Amino acid sequence: MKRLLALTSFALSALALGAAAPAAAPLNLVWIIADDMSLDLAAYGATGVKTPNLDRLAAQGRRYTRAYVSAPICSASRSAFILGCYQTTTGLHPHDMENPQPLPAPYRPLPELLREAGWFVTNAAAPGAQRGGRTITRAKTHYNFAHDPKKLYDGDDWRQRRPGQPFFAQFQITEPHRPLPVPERFDEAAVAAIPLPPHYPDHPLMRRDWYAYLRSVETVDRRVGVILDQLAAEGVLDRTVIMFFADNGRPMPWGKQWLTEEGLHVPLIVRGPGITAGSVEERLVSLIDLAPTALALAGRPVPAWMEGRDFLAADFPDRPHLFAARDRCGDAMDRIRAVITRDQLFVRNFFPEVSHLNWSGYKEASYPGMPLLRVLHAQGRLDAIQAAWMAPGRAEYELYDLRRDPATSRNLATDSRLAATITAFNRTLETWIAASGDRGVRGDPATEPPLADIQKAKRGDYAKAWLGRVNQPDPTDAERLAWWLRTYGLAAAAAR
Repeated sequence: MKRLLALTSFALSALALGAAAPAAAPLNLVWIIADDMSLDLAAYGATGVKTPNLDRLAAQGRRYTRAYVSAPICSASRSAFILGCYQTTTGLHPHDMENPQPLPAPYRPLPELLREAGWFVTNAAAPGAQRGGRTITRAKTHYNFAHDPKKLYDGDDWRQRRPGQPFFAQFQITEPHRPLPVPERFDEAAVAAIPLPPHYPDHPLMRRDWYAYLRSVETVDRRVGVILDQLAAEGVLDRTVIMFFADNGRPMPWGKQWLTEEGLHVPLIVRGPGITAGSVEERLVSLIDLAPTALALAGRPVPAWMEGRDFLAADFPDRPHLFAARDRCGDAMDRIRAVITRDQLFVRNFFPEVSHLNWSGYKEASYPGMPLLRVLHAQGRLDAIQAAWMAPGRAEYELYDLRRDPATSRNLATDSRLAATITAFNRTLETWIAASGDRGVRGDPATEPPLADIQKAKRGDYAKAWLGRVNQPDPTDAERLAWWLRTYGLAAAAAR
């Protein structure tokens, strides 16, 4: 009843705003999903980046300041938000599952539920999408469960629906996922002005890599502009609820794959009928809330198994906390859990003997910051904060003050005065693990290949990448760093 009342209120609000269609007509739903992006938008106060289309979307809608993914890696995160429940609950927690299985009952993905209810459901690569200089025509799903996109979706163009048929369209933007296009020229003043987080070394390569990332964010913005223009040209913009978000945080050494603010905290902007223009929401929101919110907007019942909540409902709670998890990422086995509150981030490393530099073939082949960190550390050129991330092991518990240290660079868990706080957070985490049936306790699902086989295959991919670059499959950190320096136009530095 509460959801029906909320939907009725939403429809009345749309009528009051002068929506072109009758208030009773179903709303269209659009998700625009960026691949690997933190809050690096002017609308969120970021400097050195121009994002006029997303800034306009925020000005016309609502900007969420505390939206978090449930996993800092794409396939686990995407599996969670398309189902509306934590990936650890469904057993979809490892990234890049090698042998995905059909979803067990009662779980069903949002597109299937909406398609069954009469919505025209599409998934498309954003207009102009590219990766590595190649045009992308196949839209990303990257779910950790077996699925047939042709059965899950009606197609890739929402404009092919029947006249008057409501639609749910996803647009997948490949940027700013790596490989990042290296700019032909660098604005050195802009490069120098980039406010690097304190746990990153102030080095020319780090700055140029960050500059390339910000340019890729601007490409995201241009893609969004084309999508908005398409909706406006077809006359459906004012009857459509648009949600822009990212599947995980930025592709930097301490972002993607890690339970840090940089890996978990993502943009979420919502525009549509009933959404107050220029509004800001500061309550905690998880991306597992997206699916139940979409169902509520469509006037459909939200299944009891969904763990997310309708964040547009009048009774949406001011949660005391959210949870997040990281498990195996490709060839990097791990198990980390986090509790996020308004003011603090608590992290538990279940394998404290594993370094923060847990070897990842993907990162070692794609991130110039990885060999840079190791080389600078060997030379004694990292400060205390940066060097702490290079230790062979890590603390079992981490605690960060998000008000004073939003970059999560100073672990407070070693302060004996906070022992009671650590105990309370750990109790909250253990309660959630037990109540949700966290399947990460048992590692990978039994249907996955042995870890050694996965690591061997990923190591082969890594070797192939470097063989093509430097004519050897296992170059040293110094050799890899020299290649990245040349790639980013820092040949003089590479020669030193």
